[in-house]
Amino acid sequence: MMFRLILLTILIGVAAPILYVYFQSPPPLPEIDLEEWWGPKLDKSKYNDAIVPFQVQFSNSIVKDIKDRLRGRNPLTPPLEGIAFEYGFNSKQLESWLKYWAEEYPFSDREKYINQYKHFKTNIQGLDVHFVRVTPKVPPGKEVVPLLLLHGWPGCFLEFYDAIPLLTAVNKDRDFEVELIIPSLPGYGFSSGAARPGFGSDKMAVVMRNLMSRLGYKKYYVQGGDAGAIVGSVMATFFPKEVLGYHTNFALLTSPWSTMVRLLGAIYPPLVVDSDIADRMYPLGTHFSNVLQEMGYSHLQATKPDTIGTVLAYSPSGLVAYILEKFSTWTKPEYRSRPDGGLTHYKKEKLIDNVMIFWVSRCMTTSMRLYSETMNKRFLGLGLDQIPTQVPTSVIQAKYELFYEPAWILKSKYPNLVKATVLDHGGHFFAMELPDVFAEDVLTAIASFRNWHKDNRTEL
Repeated sequence: MMFRLILLTILIGVAAPILYVYFQSPPPLPEIDLEEWWGPKLDKSKYNDAIVPFQVQFSNSIVKDIKDRLRGRNPLTPPLEGIAFEYGFNSKQLESWLKYWAEEYPFSDREKYINQYKHFKTNIQGLDVHFVRVTPKVPPGKEVVPLLLLHGWPGCFLEFYDAIPLLTAVNKDRDFEVELIIPSLPGYGFSSGAARPGFGSDKMAVVMRNLMSRLGYKKYYVQGGDAGAIVGSVMATFFPKEVLGYHTNFALLTSPWSTMVRLLGAIYPPLVVDSDIADRMYPLGTHFSNVLQEMGYSHLQATKPDTIGTVLAYSPSGLVAYILEKFSTWTKPEYRSRPDGGLTHYKKEKLIDNVMIFWVSRCMTTSMRLYSETMNKRFLGLGLDQIPTQVPTSVIQAKYELFYEPAWILKSKYPNLVKATVLDHGGHFFAMELPDVFAEDVLTAIASFRNWHKDNRTEL
């Protein structure tokens, strides 16, 4: 009895400030400048907004440079005895990856693979924005709807390649088909980075909205994971009359209320999460420990992106280790203990394809700057996760994603959460790892969004 009384007292004491924060009015939307310039200073009369074809090229000089650097590198430091990936990328395993890249990776074939879809570039707000556009061949009278796919770090537009045929396949039982717009986020891949500080996820969301507008889309759907999830959520918040629906495989809130609720659950988890999936959040100490182990890169990129970017820009060996380590432990934490890091989970050439995009475009530094521009006082001070968006939303949460957020908490941000799917498998690089599950859930979400608009009599 005494224990229950003490527990009740603690819960009341903790719940009071949570309720206070919950019932506070959300902050106002910040002013949105649709023409804010992020490129080099330029006479506006010379500005060219044309949409031009683009092709990814692995030139002979690039290939020779990669091979020379890989063959002429210094010997790697041997790993500690009995260690797999617990200290990072195992150097014995790294040797095999570097040999594969230098001697076996089919550069020409992979260039053709990447260019199998149409690529374009266009300049928006001073930034050259690269994107892939895939339009399905559909019978006359069939409605085609646009879907913007936003990747994360350290991924790129290639994350979605295996899902493209599944998303664009014509289905006679569906009343719509999907056209895909897959950009390289500004600063990633073949999209240029900002020339001055301040280009956080909110500013990137404006560029992505302007890309869709440039392509003639007044209304469209958005899907995002990782960094793309933050940008996509901001788009839904800023442009609710344009975004018809938002789908994400990385549902995370950073509002004070959601954080306090998470802490409350540490006292009594059933208050926050169903018991069968409570291990995705609690014990809190276990999850904080895992986050600390995996998030060192984030602190580094949020504080010193240019330093680590310089190192990686000149070392293909370092680039492989830095990027592929994430594909190991973010796919499944237990892969830390496997000698191969679990990387056989993916096709070898596709992992090197991703590394090639970072190497060829020289984008590592500019991609990492998004962390410093988003995880800072200016962006976090906007309180965007505290501003509800009425855009219908659907989430899918993989078993081994770094964070899990219960649907009832997500509804504080997304009150029209039409579906929340909780998987018992899958990791962070969801579209690449499970393209069939990803595509099916996205298409189901779009159908749900369309039904939601019909039920609410809003304009599609």
